[in-house]
Amino acid sequence: MSKLDLATLVGFVLGTGLIVWGITQTGVLGSFVDPPSLAIVFGGALAATLISYPLKVVINSIKVVKNAFMEKEISLNDLIIEIVAMANIARKEGLLALEESAEKSENEFLKKGIMLVVDGTDPELVRNVMETELNFIEERHGVGISVMETMSGFSPGFGMIGTLIGLINMMKDLSNPDSIGPNMSVALVTTFYGSLFANFIFQPLANKLKYRSKQEILSKEMMIEGLLSTQAGENPRIIEEKLKTFVPPADRQESDGGNADKNEEE
Repeated sequence: MSKLDLATLVGFVLGTGLIVWGITQTGVLGSFVDPPSLAIVFGGALAATLISYPLKVVINSIKVVKNAFMEKEISLNDLIIEIVAMANIARKEGLLALEESAEKSENEFLKKGIMLVVDGTDPELVRNVMETELNFIEERHGVGISVMETMSGFSPGFGMIGTLIGLINMMKDLSNPDSIGPNMSVALVTTFYGSLFANFIFQPLANKLKYRSKQEILSKEMMIEGLLSTQAGENPRIIEEKLKTFVPPADRQESDGGNADKNEEE
């Protein structure tokens, strides 16, 4: 289940508010609004990114940006509870009894792993299959992150290109001293846009997507370890302790949903 990521929303609102406040303290907000400059920076960065990647990749990456604003809840403690419950079932009734657990699970990755175990697949092959899928998931995430970082890298350069265009136009009109100030202002706005897009939009979005990816990969690595331990017939309590190492000590809970373990320090 996904919910709005308040950190991303607050960051954008706070950053925008501070920038607008800083501008209005010493100048006029309208002076920083220039559609041609915006088109050069954003359009140029997008065009260069389209040259760098296939169209489908760029479109998919733009769709993935929503993941920076929507937080998919991944509770490692809930995963531990689910896996330990399966380990108890397997210990009492055998691995074949896990098929019902697979049907009830809403996690497709975990469901796939359970079915491999139920089918009697060799543990090493189970690990290989699951880790291969995990690697491809990580690679797909990396492409989206790379597109955002590419746009971040191109933005300042196109900001400078826009500034040079403005300066060239200004040089053509040096005979009119009254036009130098406004033309210089417009020329510098593109540099402002380039820095703004790179440091306030594209790179922060890339960083948030990196964090989301790491959290998802961590949860899936936990599932792999839990499934293999269950297949090996390990004691559910031992499996629980093993999986709890994936969770920061301050956030750990007992498999019965008890209180967080406060006896350990990060």
